[in-house]
Amino acid sequence: MLNLSVLLEDSARHYPERTAVVLGDTRLTYAQVDAAARQVAALLAERGIRPGDKVALSCPNLPYFPVVYYGILKAGAVVVPLNVLLKGREIAYHLGDSEAKAYFCFQGTPELPMGAEGHAGFEQAEGCEHFFLITAEPAAAAPIEGVETMGSALAGRSPVFETVLRAETDPAVILYTSGTTGQAKGAELSHSNLVLNALTCNRLFRSDPGTDTHLLVLPLFHSFGSTVNMNAGFATASTLVLLPRFDAAAAVKLLQSENVTFFAGVPTMYWGLLNALTEDVDVERIASNMRVAVAGGSSLPVEIIREVRERLGVTILEGYGLSETSPVATFSDPDSDPRPGSIGIPIWGVEVKLIDESWNTIEGTDEIGEIAIRGHNIMRGYYNRPEATAEVMRDGWFRSGDLGKRDKDGFYYIVDRAKDMIIRGGFNVYPREIEEVLMTHEAVSLAAVIGVPHPSHGEEVKAFVILKDGATVTEDELVAWGKEQMAAYKYPRMVAIVDSLPMTATGKLLKRALS
Repeated sequence: MLNLSVLLEDSARHYPERTAVVLGDTRLTYAQVDAAARQVAALLAERGIRPGDKVALSCPNLPYFPVVYYGILKAGAVVVPLNVLLKGREIAYHLGDSEAKAYFCFQGTPELPMGAEGHAGFEQAEGCEHFFLITAEPAAAAPIEGVETMGSALAGRSPVFETVLRAETDPAVILYTSGTTGQAKGAELSHSNLVLNALTCNRLFRSDPGTDTHLLVLPLFHSFGSTVNMNAGFATASTLVLLPRFDAAAAVKLLQSENVTFFAGVPTMYWGLLNALTEDVDVERIASNMRVAVAGGSSLPVEIIREVRERLGVTILEGYGLSETSPVATFSDPDSDPRPGSIGIPIWGVEVKLIDESWNTIEGTDEIGEIAIRGHNIMRGYYNRPEATAEVMRDGWFRSGDLGKRDKDGFYYIVDRAKDMIIRGGFNVYPREIEEVLMTHEAVSLAAVIGVPHPSHGEEVKAFVILKDGATVTEDELVAWGKEQMAAYKYPRMVAIVDSLPMTATGKLLKRALS
């Protein structure tokens, strides 16, 4: 029997007065975070949430996130973290698809719960019976009927609660990912998936209990931040310094003032940090504290690796993984020089190989194949989607959709991302989803979406649109409409209205001919 919340509980037992979470002037100890999480668990149990029930959470990088996350787990329920940038229509889909029985939503989340559209999103989620609004002011009243504030629901509640243990292979978290096709699918990750991935990270980073301070700029609703920073950090009683929205200058100030030892980010964040190391920054102080730097999401330019090493005195470790792999699958070897462009070698307890379309193993050095992964980190499957699960899993192996190669020393390299996926500022954007939304516009007949290079975001979303006969709409109007319909990181900032789109002989869109 096991519960992922043991990572918090064990540290609270051994390091109760150690600072767990920092946000501005707010500092919470491990004992305080654990007690608040127990209150959340007691509230859920009182409201009829049973072991195995799903509970959704929309919250930026604020102290409320770990409190609610581990509280849901303590109750034996399954956490469904949602991207805080999702709009009402998208949230309603996730609540319904996950069969969530309860939903915790931070008041600042777009569309929720301030207006009729957000409320309509609640109503569309059949079976979601309890809505808790997380407010900055605990005593604040809920603005709409049927929603109560978390502060009022927890007021006066005892922190005494006995954690519900689950089978190691029972689901702990459902992380939504679109993969590369269709609507978002929920990857079910078990308690053992996530506990072992966190502990393996700490084995890799050689983290000693009670010594590290993480600057947390990656969103906690994403697998990278929740595993590498929160779960792994809490497992070693680390201090998590939260930054709700990445700003390079603010991040540099925190690196300096909080004596940060551990930083994880996507390549664009490192680019921003380097540009923010101005003359008034005590770079030597930052470098003297920095122990670990971790990157993922896309390949790091060699120049950034070199400059970070020169200016901050730390070698960036690059890794690779997906929501379906908890997420870490491979990482740079800390005992050897980094190989620019490499995603490293398999982590402890995990196997990686290259396969062809028929699952046959590709053995040769530098030959290209699809990356397949097997080990303790592989998801249980996609929630309520056995056919989609069967497409990507066989005999314990998960096929990633990413093409890679392996050098003579066993280091892996990504040569092409999962089909047409766009990575904008570290967020995955899936063209088919954007195309389907665009085609709901009354003037749009056909749409093709690609990623184009961008100096700071890595890639920007660009849409090519064919209009219906007689329809009139401008490119700027379509951009504005998309902004209303889709999360901020998804909607196309660039739209080109065209007469035709390039096609293959079989009638498929030839996206590589677009630019």
